[in-house]
Amino acid sequence: MKDSELLAKISMLKKKKDVTILAHYYQSIEIQNIADYIGDSLGLSRIAKDKTDTKYIVFAGVDFMAETASILNQDKHVLLPNPESCCPMAAYLSAEMVREYKKSHPGLPVVTYVNSTAEVKAESDICCTSSNAVRVVKSIAKEFDVNSVLFGPDSNLADYAEQKSNIKCIKMPENGHCYVHSQITVDDLKLSRDLNKGALVLVHPECVREVRDLADFVGSTAQMYNRSKNSKSEEDKFIIGTEDGLIKRLAEDFPDKHFYPIRDKLICYNMKKHTLELIKYVLENLDDPMFEVKVHSEIAEKAILPLEKMLQIS
Repeated sequence: MKDSELLAKISMLKKKKDVTILAHYYQSIEIQNIADYIGDSLGLSRIAKDKTDTKYIVFAGVDFMAETASILNQDKHVLLPNPESCCPMAAYLSAEMVREYKKSHPGLPVVTYVNSTAEVKAESDICCTSSNAVRVVKSIAKEFDVNSVLFGPDSNLADYAEQKSNIKCIKMPENGHCYVHSQITVDDLKLSRDLNKGALVLVHPECVREVRDLADFVGSTAQMYNRSKNSKSEEDKFIIGTEDGLIKRLAEDFPDKHFYPIRDKLICYNMKKHTLELIKYVLENLDDPMFEVKVHSEIAEKAILPLEKMLQIS
């Protein structure tokens, strides 16, 4: 089936079914364009909680995102078009590991990135995203009256939060990272600057500190989008240090500006496991249990507390 036929079929099914399609910025541009809402982790968390009033949520993202939507919407059916779309970063930290860290550091609050499993969230005091990590760390440290927190699973985001908050972020674990952002090097940044004179460099806080320190702007996917959107008239060239999907989104939304990848092949292959064909199939088979992501109520009742606490201060 041609893409045009697929898109027409998906559009027809969306109108007939009680469904909302959410897509992360790292999805293919075709999937972004058929979604009801697109965004980063924080934006989609808010949408899942506040704007989805349908029986079904089809989530074109990775597993932890679908789990978060399920935690926040226990009365809805959350569907992941490709059940194999998992986040390797989330796999760095287990609930048992969090419990061991808490035993080793009694009295310290646990901050977990939303890029974590539901079980890990259930062991946490508060969650964060890349856009609010610094604010979250400051808030929870003040609440607990401490100058250190436990933070996982992304070590680079922990380092960024510590750098900007002056609060010690003990990494859970030491080596947790995003395989997309952590591969960006200082040499990549310098070469891209040389090739694209005058372009501003925007990078994600999941990058290593040496890269962040040389960038013109550090922010979440949505923050990079908004920085590009709201740029001054003379700022029309940007080097983007994140997944390829955002560059495609920016190029389509702002055709009068120029966007360059900081290096080639910055692709989250786990995110890209979703296809238009799979989304059409899911829309035709909304009650197939193969696609449903359902967080057990016992875990959801614990995990919703740190998520809601995060949303309150965001």
